This record gives sequence, structure tokens and C-alpha cells, in this order.
Amino acid sequence: MQVTVADISTMLSQRTHQLVRELLPRGVREGSEWCVGSCAGEPGRSMKIHLQGGKAGVWKDFSSGETGDALELVAAVLFHGDKTNAIKWSRSWLGLDGLDPARLAQRRREAEQAARKADADAILKADKMRRMAQGLWLGARSDILNSPVASYLGGRCIDIRLLPRVPGSLRYTDKCWNKELKAEVPAMVAQISNGAGEHIATHRTYIVRGEDGIWRKDKRLKDSKLSLGSFRGGFITLNRGASNKPIAKAPAGDRLILCEGIEDGLTLALACPEHRVLAGVSLGNFMNIDLPSAIQDIIIAADNDGENAQARAALDKAIARFQAQGRRVAVARSEVGKDFNDQLQARSAPVLFSFSDAGAVS
Repeated sequence: MQVTVADISTMLSQRTHQLVRELLPRGVREGSEWCVGSCAGEPGRSMKIHLQGGKAGVWKDFSSGETGDALELVAAVLFHGDKTNAIKWSRSWLGLDGLDPARLAQRRREAEQAARKADADAILKADKMRRMAQGLWLGARSDILNSPVASYLGGRCIDIRLLPRVPGSLRYTDKCWNKELKAEVPAMVAQISNGAGEHIATHRTYIVRGEDGIWRKDKRLKDSKLSLGSFRGGFITLNRGASNKPIAKAPAGDRLILCEGIEDGLTLALACPEHRVLAGVSLGNFMNIDLPSAIQDIIIAADNDGENAQARAALDKAIARFQAQGRRVAVARSEVGKDFNDQLQARSAPVLFSFSDAGAVS
């Protein structure tokens, strides 16, 4: 019985935890991913490798765009992409050379069973995380006008009383678990939904009250903004625009502003109350968002990321996908700081913004 390339890749993926530690020992584990600078192995976070589930062994270098499976990881790290040598090395590493047909068949069955179990476990875990995310948001306080959320946003020069409508996606809780602090602490929590209106994840912004009484982002934390559950294809609705209808029922002519963060989105909702405003959580997620055909005009409010190649690639992919769907796309950037909220804080006055200010993408 011959060992196929698919067999080798599958068996490598089963041992991804061990494989990445041998190939890329200077990497670090972050959740379900192994993070490293690149295939060269230097410290960093530009390259990520899935450690478990159905995607175990799948990797991507976000700075170069390279991607592949576990076997292609061996080729990229050890043999400059040469797959023939990667197969030879992998056969030896897996102990496949000299296996009798019966033992090989058993290895193959074990690999298939492990893959099915991993897929089933991943589905169960995702469902559990989704239910936890929904429970966190549902248990939070919906009246945010007189809550620490209003104070926190006010500190960012955002007066939510001036919005056309207070976003129903935002809530406040004083008991949001934080793994880093190992305690329940205050947070602004936001509902992340998909195009069908399903609650798929919850965004958390951890906040703390300063000595001056103003609530601010909790700077004790390495990451004060986190998502609970997978937000792929999801977004936070911050303004429904002139129609005030759910996105699934958006009328023809609705114009959409798509940005990354909540504060940036609220800033733009104040400046452009007639526009629908969505926060896509991360730039890399923009291309995963499914929009109704009624929305033909999209303004992407992009952060000023300088020469960040990863951000540029993600933006280009989102633009290409929306244009392939026949939509008109424009890109707008703030004149000051990283985003439009930085611009608002610098001026301490509403940001004036219209579709004509954005640069159309041809």
C-alpha cells in the first residue's frame, strides 16, 4: 500500500503541536494558533499556524501572502519550497519508511478518525463559544445613556445622545471575565451579527474609571479589545442610516460606511447620520462580509496604517470582492491620526464627511 501525499499531509497535521515547535521554536502560542515572524523562524506575529480542529497545520504568512498545509509548511521552512525533499523528510519524521501495508492502513484509519473527531470537536466548541457570547451580551445592560459606556465614549468626543438612534448593538456590563486579569471587570460589549441578522460573536472593550471619574480603555491589559466567538463575516451595526431598516431589508440606494472599530464608526455615524455604518472588527474580515444587493455604494473608512503590507493586502482583497459584485467602492482616510475618531478628538468638533470626500476606486 503506497503512502500518498495526502496521507503525509494529514498525518503531519495530526502532530501540528510537535511539528511547529521543532520547525519554528521561536514562535509562541496564542490561543489555537502558533505565531511567528515568518518561515525564517524569527519572533513575530505575521505568520500564523492553526494548531487544532479541521484546519490544523494550515498556515498563512500575512506579510508575504504565502499559505499552505502542514506539508507545505515543512517545504517552506526547511527546503525553500521544495516539496520533494519535504516529502522525504516528512516520511522519516513520521516513521513511515519501512511500514508494512497493514500498519500503514491502520495509520490511515487513525488519521481519518482523528480528522473527523477534530471537525466534530471544532463544531461543538464553536457552538459553545457562540452561546457564551450571546449570553454575555443578553445579560448586559441595554440602557447605556447613563452608563459607563456613555462616559467612555464621551471621553473619545462621542456624545451618543446626538446620534439619530442609540445603537442597540452596544451594552454595558460590570462583570465581564478577563483572562489576563483573572477577574470580572467592566466592559462595553457589542453584538456582532452576520448578514442574516444572527448573533455570531460578542466584542468586548474593557474599560476602567480614572481618578477624574472618566471611564477609559483599560491600559492595564495587553489587549483591551477582544472578541468572544468567531466573528468571521460578522459586523457591529452602529447606524441604520436614513431607512432605519435592518441590513437584510436595506432599500435600494442605501449607502454604507464600513470601518474597523466601534469608536471610528460612531464618529462617522455622527458626521453622516444618513449613512448606514458597520464596524467590521478587523480589516481582514471585510472581504468575508455578505451584503444585500440593494447596497451598491460602499465607503471603506480605512485606518492610516502607513506601509503595513498586511493591511494593504486586506484592503485590496475587500475592494476587489465588492467590485466583483458590481458595487461602487470608495476609500476614505482621516486627515489626522490613525482614524476618524483621532481626527474628531484632535479637533474636538464633529468631523465633516460625505461620499464626495472619499476617493472612488477604479
